[in-house]
Amino acid sequence: MFFDDHNPPHFHARYGKDNVAIEISSLRVLEGQISPRALGLAVEWASQHEAELLANWDRAKNSQPIRKIPPLA
Repeated sequence: MFFDDHNPPHFHARYGKDNVAIEISSLRVLEGQISPRALGLAVEWASQHEAELLANWDRAKNSQPIRKIPPLA
């Protein structure tokens, strides 16, 4: 997440040189692309951490530090 990012609430995932922005509530790709396998892992992770992602979005919008979210187990 970036502190000055645009709506809707989303996060960025990177895999190698590829980058994608994924909307938190719908888990749809807003821009960019990554491999289908990497996208599947990012979506699975995000579905397990929606509340934490939204809380971090609010923190970032209020110029507060975001909290680390555990990786996919």
